[in-house]
Amino acid sequence: MSAEKTNQSWGGRFSEPVDAFVARFTASVDFDKRLYRHDIMGSIAHATMLEQAGVLSIAERDAIIDGLTQIQAEIEAGQFDWRVDLEDVHMNIEARLTDRIGITGKKLHTGRSRNDQVATDIRLWLRDEIDAIIKEITRLQEGLLEQAEQHADVIMPGFTHLQTAQPVSFGHHLLAWFEMLSRDHERLVDCRKRVNRMPLGSAALAGTTYPIQREITCRLLGFEAIGGNSLDGVSDRDFAIEFCAAASLAMMHLSRFSEELVLWTSAQFNFIELPDRFCTGSSIMPQKKNPDVPELVRGKSGRVFGALTGLLTLMKGQPLAYNKDNQEDKEPLFDAADTLRDSLRAFADMVPALKPRVEVMREAARRGFSTATDLADYLVRKGLPFRDCHEIVGHAVKYGVATGKDLAEMSLDELRQFSDQIGDDVFAVLTLEGSVNARDHIGGTAPAQVRAAVARGKALLAAR
Repeated sequence: MSAEKTNQSWGGRFSEPVDAFVARFTASVDFDKRLYRHDIMGSIAHATMLEQAGVLSIAERDAIIDGLTQIQAEIEAGQFDWRVDLEDVHMNIEARLTDRIGITGKKLHTGRSRNDQVATDIRLWLRDEIDAIIKEITRLQEGLLEQAEQHADVIMPGFTHLQTAQPVSFGHHLLAWFEMLSRDHERLVDCRKRVNRMPLGSAALAGTTYPIQREITCRLLGFEAIGGNSLDGVSDRDFAIEFCAAASLAMMHLSRFSEELVLWTSAQFNFIELPDRFCTGSSIMPQKKNPDVPELVRGKSGRVFGALTGLLTLMKGQPLAYNKDNQEDKEPLFDAADTLRDSLRAFADMVPALKPRVEVMREAARRGFSTATDLADYLVRKGLPFRDCHEIVGHAVKYGVATGKDLAEMSLDELRQFSDQIGDDVFAVLTLEGSVNARDHIGGTAPAQVRAAVARGKALLAAR
């Protein structure tokens, strides 16, 4: 039976057409058509190489490139007819090319397979996605630096176990997120190196008998290296898994950040105000202002974690080389990249618009005996062992709980009942400013160190 009768590029082997349901079930064009630009890019490079290798004539190469360029214009104008019976983005474009330029279009696939073609397309696409995501990380970091610099002197409670621990600068707290994002950036930059290796030329699994010159396509497509084994080139998706792992870590960070923003905007904390444009209301409770953007980002982290788990599960049982299972790599990968990029964009837009409620934060820092460690450190400097100081301050805190007084609100006589080493100078360390300013070292919360960290952060971003 002819290929035309089966509507398949591979129909010569078959004696009956594919079942209509099976055709829909096995087709990927509904989701892999987003690879069209990268598929055309790869095909243009392949045709250019085939001409230089003497497989195509100059006229054939030019006809193919011109036809592909016109097809891209059709797609981008919304005039392209995507056909499920042609299975995927690759065969849809190749069939349209043959419609346009005739038999020459059928020569494009010389020396390659859909196996190395799709592996190349995904790498080209993911390379661009990583670049876009990295830009959003940088934009979010710029917003954090701006806020940290502006609010280096604003004091808030730092927490452990969600209990008041020690006072910190609001700017210092925001810079913690800057550091996390810096590591996310590093991971994605490093991941990109392994994404940017070219499988094209691996053909179906064993390479090709045609005199291809992979160095040409590698250079034309901007790959950093050529895949060294054809079996590996067509069959592994570890680069996609690695990306999803890096994306999962980044989404985990954004989810934690989201959780803090949700807490901070609640009536119970009331630390910050989110602009109305990043919130929604309630259909029944008119007073509500819901922090939907951070809540949604927190929820979307699960999608990316799921993509990572799905790809690991997809690959774990596959023998070499390519298997149809790998058609299932695209949707989770696409979704993970889309979700991370959109979440970063939302945060990059939102963070510069955050407004801290300075007095509310300061009052919260005054509660919970947040300068207790400072009192212990004060007694250590008087010559007492730290463990003894810890016990002394514990008794002072117990007294404060009973009397409703913070350490800084106690009189000198009240404090001296716990240690005669306490003198008039103790009140300098019990103030919030004294506590924050005392941590004046690299990585500490002192405002001077916050400003120094901002300067280092700006230099880091400028060097990218």
